[in-house]
Amino acid sequence: MAVGALAPAQAQNNGSEDVITVTGVRGSLEQAMDIKRDAHGVVDAISADDIGSFPDTNLAESLQRITGVSINRVNGEGSLVTVRGFGSGFTLVTLNGRTMPTANVETVGGDQNADFATGDSRSFDFSNLASEGVRTLEVYKTGRAEIASGGIGGTVNIATRRPLDNPDGLTGTIGVQGMHDTGVVTGSDLTPELTGLLSWANPEETVGVSLFGSVQRRDSASRSATVNGWNVERGSAFLDPANGRVSAGTTITNSPDPNQLVAYPNDSRYHLAQAERERINGQLVFQFRPTNALTLTADATYARNDIDEQRTDQTNWFNRPFNQVTFDGNPVVASTLFLQENIAGVKDTGFEQQYRATRDTLQSFGFNAEWWLSDDFSLTFDAHTSSSESTPNNPMGVSSTLISMGAPVIAAHSVDFSSGFPVQSITIDDSVRGNGNGVLDVGDIGTQIARTIASSQEHDIDEFRLDAGWDLGNGSRFDAGIGYRSSTMVQQRSQTQQTLGDWGISNVGDVEQYAAGMLESYCLTCLFDSYDPMSSGDSLVAFRGNAVDIYNALSPVYAGMGNAVSATGEDFNQVDEEIWSAYAQVIMEGELMGRPASFVAGVRYEDTSVESTALVAVPEAIIWQSDNDFTIQLSNAVQPVSSTGSYDNVLPSLDFQIEIVDDVIARASFSNTIARPSYGDLFVADDADTPPRPTALGGIASGSTGNAGLLPLESDNFDVSLEWYYDDASYVSIGFFDKRVRNFVGTGQTTRNLFGLRDPSSGAAGTRSGDAVDALGAIGADPTDVNLFTMTALIEQRGSVAAATAEFQANYSGGALDQAFIDAILAAYDVTPNASDPLFQFEVTGPINNREGKIHGLEIAAQHFFGDTGFGVQANYTLVEGDVSIDVGADPSVDQFALVGLSDTANLTLIYEKHGLSARLAYNWRDEFLSQTNRGGGSRNPVFVEAFGQLDLNVSYDVTDDLVVSFEAINITGEDLRTFGRDSSNVWFAQELDPRYLLGARYRF
Repeated sequence: MAVGALAPAQAQNNGSEDVITVTGVRGSLEQAMDIKRDAHGVVDAISADDIGSFPDTNLAESLQRITGVSINRVNGEGSLVTVRGFGSGFTLVTLNGRTMPTANVETVGGDQNADFATGDSRSFDFSNLASEGVRTLEVYKTGRAEIASGGIGGTVNIATRRPLDNPDGLTGTIGVQGMHDTGVVTGSDLTPELTGLLSWANPEETVGVSLFGSVQRRDSASRSATVNGWNVERGSAFLDPANGRVSAGTTITNSPDPNQLVAYPNDSRYHLAQAERERINGQLVFQFRPTNALTLTADATYARNDIDEQRTDQTNWFNRPFNQVTFDGNPVVASTLFLQENIAGVKDTGFEQQYRATRDTLQSFGFNAEWWLSDDFSLTFDAHTSSSESTPNNPMGVSSTLISMGAPVIAAHSVDFSSGFPVQSITIDDSVRGNGNGVLDVGDIGTQIARTIASSQEHDIDEFRLDAGWDLGNGSRFDAGIGYRSSTMVQQRSQTQQTLGDWGISNVGDVEQYAAGMLESYCLTCLFDSYDPMSSGDSLVAFRGNAVDIYNALSPVYAGMGNAVSATGEDFNQVDEEIWSAYAQVIMEGELMGRPASFVAGVRYEDTSVESTALVAVPEAIIWQSDNDFTIQLSNAVQPVSSTGSYDNVLPSLDFQIEIVDDVIARASFSNTIARPSYGDLFVADDADTPPRPTALGGIASGSTGNAGLLPLESDNFDVSLEWYYDDASYVSIGFFDKRVRNFVGTGQTTRNLFGLRDPSSGAAGTRSGDAVDALGAIGADPTDVNLFTMTALIEQRGSVAAATAEFQANYSGGALDQAFIDAILAAYDVTPNASDPLFQFEVTGPINNREGKIHGLEIAAQHFFGDTGFGVQANYTLVEGDVSIDVGADPSVDQFALVGLSDTANLTLIYEKHGLSARLAYNWRDEFLSQTNRGGGSRNPVFVEAFGQLDLNVSYDVTDDLVVSFEAINITGEDLRTFGRDSSNVWFAQELDPRYLLGARYRF
C-alpha cells in the first residue's frame, strides 16, 4: 500500500463515527457524516450539538437510536443496553475511556420476583447518569486493540466535556425543567430538574476548570398484572383426578391430548406501584497545560440515584381442583384460558403490601497526563479509582419489606386469560371467617407472613494505562501501550421471615386492631387504562398501606406472642479479578489501485486472574409450612469457601476501507473479542432452595453452585459495509456482521444432597408423609398438596394414623376438605423434618463452558435532507438472527441454552430545523425477544418480552441566541410493557406505562 492521502492524527481515537444529533441540527449532522466517511472501523455515536444540550433526557433512550443498539426499560425509562443481540452484561461501559464499575440490584420496577433480586451481573445502568453533562456517546461495535476487553457485543464510551476543549473564557448553561408523568396517583403532578454547567479557561489556554451539576426528581406510577408461576406438565398428569388438578366433575373445554404439554397458573395478581426517584449528578474537571506539549487533567465524577416504590397486590390464587377449565387448543403447549373454582367453605384472597427502595451511587477519581516529547512522539498516562454501589434504602434499611395479608372470604373465583390479560372475578362470603357485614373491607383482613430482603452489590476498580504514539507521517501512526486493572465485586443478601397470622390467617382483623388506620380500601382495577380487568362487585376492592409502617406496628406484637423474626437467607460473595494487558496497533493511510484507502492492524494481549470467595450461612432444616410452602431455617454456622481461575487471550483486530468510486466507501473488519462470565456464575457457594410443592407429588428441590474456573466468551467478528454519500447531509449505508461465539456458559446438573437437609414431604415408606399418602389412598381422597400436608400434620400432632384419619374424614365431604378446617391446620402446625425422613435430593445446577453460537445481522441506515426546506429524515433497521433460540415445547425438566436479547430494531425520525425552531418526532421499535431462559419455579419456563414501539416528540425554540425553550413528550401513545412464557397467553408481567411531558428552558452564556 502506498502511503499518501492524509487523515487527522486524532482519528485513531474516534474510529468511524456515525454521529446522530437527534436534536435535528443540520450542521452537526453534516459534520458527523464527514467523520463517518473519513475515519476507521465501525463506530457509531451520538453527540450534543451545544454545551449542556444532549438530545435526550436519558442516555439509554439516545443510544437506542443507533443501528444495532436496543434497550431495556424500567418504569418506562431506558436502563440497560443491548448491542448486536448481546445483552447488557456483555457490553463494556467506559467513562472517558476508563472501565466503569457496575452495581445494579434490579429490585424497583420489576414484577413480584424483583423483591428477591441479587446484584450479580456486569450490567451498567444508564439511568443513573444525567445526559446534560455528556458530550458524546460512542459505540464501538468491533474490537480495537487499544480498547479494553469485555464488550463482546460492543463497547460504549461516555465522553464528558473538558474545559480546554473549547477555551472561550467563562461559558456555561443553566437549565430548568418540569416533568409531568400522567400516571401519577398520589405523588406530585409536576417534578423539577435543575442543571448547570460552568467552564472556564484563561486567555493563555493553560488553565481550565469545569463544573457540572444536576438534580432531578420524578414521581410515577404504573398498573400491572402478573402471574407468579405457570406449571407445565403432560396432559395426562393434569387430567388425572388423582393428582388434584381436576376432579371427576370438572367441566373441561378443548381438552388437551394426554401426551402433550399443558400450562396452567398458580394464581393471577393485580398491582399498583408508586415510585419516587431523585437523581443527583456532579463532575469537576481541572486542566493544566504548562507547555503546549504537556496537558494534565484531574477529574471527579459523582452520581447518586435514589428510587423507592410502594406496591400493593390484589391476588387471586387457586386451591384446586378446578371446577371449570378451558384450554386454547395450542398443539405445542395447551394453555388454560379460563379457570373457575368453587370453595368448600371459604379461602383467602391476598393483598400483600411491599416497600422497595435502593440507592445507586457511582464515584470516580481520575488523572491523565498527555505529553508530546517531540512533534511525532507522545506518551499518555491515565489512572483512576472508581466505585459503584447498589444498596438497600427503604426506611428499615432493607431493599424490600413485604407484609403478606389476606381476607378469608372467597366462596368462588375465576380468571380469564382469553384477552391476553388476566381478568379476575371473586364471590365473597364474610359470614364464615370475616366480620359478617357482607362487604369486603379492612375488618376482613388478617396478616400472614412478614419478610425483609436486603440485597446489595459493590464494585471497585483501580486501573492505569500507559500509551505511546508515533506519528509516521501522511496520516499513518503506530500506537502501543500497557495496562492494569484490579476489580473487586462484593454481593450480599440477607432475608428474614416472621410468622404473623400465618398462611391460614389465624387472626382476622389484626391489621385493624394493631395497625389501625394504616390500611385503606381503594379500587385498584379502576386505575387501569389500556388493559381492562372488567371488574365488578367485590372485585373492585383492594387495599393499600405503607408496608414499613405496618411491619413496625405488627412485628413487636407477634414477637411478644413468641413469633420471633428469623433469618431465612444469608449470602456473601466476592469476586476479585486482576487483568494485565498490552497492545500494539498500526494505522496506514494511502492509496490502493489509485483509490484512497486505509488499513488498521492491531493485537491485544490480556492475562486475567480470578479469585472467588463466599461465606455460606449453613441451613439446618427445610420446614414444610403449608400445602406448597416451605421455608429454610438457618443455623448460626458460617462456612467459608474459595476457588480460583485464570486465563489469557490474544485478541487481533483488522480494519480496512477504500473509496471504490467517488462518494462510495466500502469497509471490512475482523476482530476477536471476549466477554467475561457474569459474577453470579463465578460465585462458588452451594445454595439450597425449597421445592415448589411436596416432593411426594412431583416437587423437586433445586440447588445451585458456581464455577470460578469459567473461561470468557470468545467471539470471532467479521463486518462488511457499503456507504454512499450522495449529498451534503444525505447518505445511505448497509452493513453485515457475523459473530462466531464459543465458551457460552451452559448448565451442568447433578443430583445430590446439600448440607444434610432432610425432606419432610417425601412420601417415603415409614415416614409421616408416607403414612399420609397411604391413609389418603385408603379413604379415596385425592393426594393434593393441601390434603397431603393436612394429613401429615394430623398424623404428627395426633400421634396415630387412625386418629388423624378420623379427624380428616370428619371434615371431608364432596371430595374436598372444609376450608375453615384447612385454614386452622395451616395456621396451627408446621411439619419439621426428623430422623425418619430421607435426605433431600437436590437438582444442583452449575455453570460450565459448553456452548457455541452463531449470530449474524444486517444494519441499514439512511439520512436525507430536503434541500433548504428545513425538513429531514433519519431511518435505520437492524436485523439480527442466530442459531441459539429456545424451544417452547421442550420438556420442562430439561435446561435449555439460548442467547437472550436477540431482536430486530428500527428507528424513524422526522426532523425540522429552520428559523430557530427545531423539532424531532422519533419512533423506536424493538421486536419480541427472549429475556430469560429459565424464570424458575420448577417448569423451566422462558420469559419473552413482547414487541415494543415508542413515539417521542422533542421541540425547541431559540427565543434569543442564548435562551432556548423546549418541550418534550415521551411515550406519547402510552405503549405498555408485556412479558410472557411458552405461549403469548402465559402472561408474566403486563405493565401499563403512561406518557410524560417535560417543559423547560436553557440559558447559555
